[in-house]
Order: sequence, then C-alpha cells, then structure tokens
Amino acid sequence: MGFPSLIYINTADHRLWCNANKVFGQTVMNLENIEDVLASSHLFSRLTDTQLDYVRKQSHTSELEEGGSLFCQGDEVICFYLVLSGKIKLFRVSPEGKEKVVDIVEKGDTFAEALMFVDRPHYPVNATALTPCSVLGINGLQFKSMLRDSIDTCFLLMGSMSARLRGLIQEIDTLSLNTGTVRIVSYLLRNSPEDSDSFELSIAKSVIASRLSVKPETFSRILKNLHEQNILSINGRKVTIHDRKALLQICPFEYINEEEQNDLTGLQKISKSCIQTVL
Repeated sequence: MGFPSLIYINTADHRLWCNANKVFGQTVMNLENIEDVLASSHLFSRLTDTQLDYVRKQSHTSELEEGGSLFCQGDEVICFYLVLSGKIKLFRVSPEGKEKVVDIVEKGDTFAEALMFVDRPHYPVNATALTPCSVLGINGLQFKSMLRDSIDTCFLLMGSMSARLRGLIQEIDTLSLNTGTVRIVSYLLRNSPEDSDSFELSIAKSVIASRLSVKPETFSRILKNLHEQNILSINGRKVTIHDRKALLQICPFEYINEEEQNDLTGLQKISKSCIQTVL
C-alpha cells in the first residue's frame, strides 16, 4: 500500500504541509492521476514520461476553499499553475480599492507561466478561488531548466503566449470599440449551450461585470433592458434566451454564424478581414 500524497495547503491565513487523503471535503488526486492530468494538458503534451515525472516531482497541489487566496499582487513568483478543478479569479486592485477582474481560469488552464522568463518576477495580479478548487503549482525555475531538453514544449509555450497576446489585443479592441451591451451579449452567447436556450451562469454577476469592465449597476440595467425587449430573462443565475436572433444582431461579427455572415455588408467583411490579417 502506497503512502498518501504530500499535499500543500494554501489558505488566506496560513500555509502548511500535511499528509492527507481529503482536504476541505474534496478528494485529493494521487500521483498517478496528477501525471495523467499533466499528460492531457496541451502545454505538457510533448513531454516524455521521464520529463512528466520530473515535473510532477517539482510540483505541489494546493487546495483552496471558496474565497481562499493563492497569491497576492506583488508576491515573488515561485510557481506557475495548472487548474485541476474549480475556478480561479485573477484580478488587480486600484489604489482606491476598486477591483478589476483580469481573467477567470478554469479546469485545464495554466496561468503565470510567462513569468518564469522574467528576472526576479513578481505576480502582477491577485489569485483567489471563486469556487472550492485544486491547482497544481509547478516550480518555474526547474521547469525553465527542463525546457532546454524539450524544443517541442518551447514551441507550445510560445504558441500559448502568442494566443494570449492576441486575445489581449482583441480584448482591448472589444473594450474600446464596443458598448457595454455588446460586451454582455457576447459573453452570454459565448457561454450559452448550442442545444439549449436556458443555462446557469457559473460565476457571480458582479464578477462577470468586472471582467467585462462594466459597473454592476450598468450590468443590471442592460439585463433589464434586454428583458423588457423580451430578448432574454434572468432569475438569479439562470438565463433564458427568448430571441437568439435579436442577440446575434447586437453582438460583434465574430459571434455570428456563417449563414448570417452572408447578410453583412461588404464594408463589414473587409474590416474584419483587415483585422484578421494584422493579428
């Protein structure tokens, strides 16, 4: 019989090492499961079995309750992370105390890996659990050293960072050129299932509003306007779309399907083509 996994527990108040089979009511992954998760993650998919075992040995699992802090803005960077379960909110706080959600990372996502290439790096954001979650922390210096023996992984990492850079450029475009209504409708369409017009928001509306750079009161007012137009209704976290076509008429080009693209003007198509060429 093997030994229980060595689990690193991180809460907002203290950090400690302990042996455990369950933490905060959640079953802890054993070493074999962690290696399976690593192997299935895009970033680690080109590593050999020996390299995966090395990464696993340089890693630790953090179990967080809802609201638990993983790291704070300004903390020295030791690890980058892979989300095993749950959701993590990455955010910054202004000198006035206002919170801006930068990203929501979910199961299978990695974050903070680009910081391993910065001399004496510090986390530029705070990371807090939106739900009970489990993350795998991977020692950045050790992983960076191993990259010298895995050119394929270097290219995957470069591709991942390039995709995120493009995503940030598109987000700047969205925030600067689109109204709050467009941003909210686009978010709802991206998160709605294809086979149903009813779905549950997975995170609080206040968090969504911050992620979309919309004030909570503006977020509520826009949803009320959409409801009054009988386009959608929302009860708590349950969203019901009554007129998907009306939503599609509000949202940007990239969320419109191929059939509806044919109805767009030539100028809109040329504009979209130019953007894609630049990016």
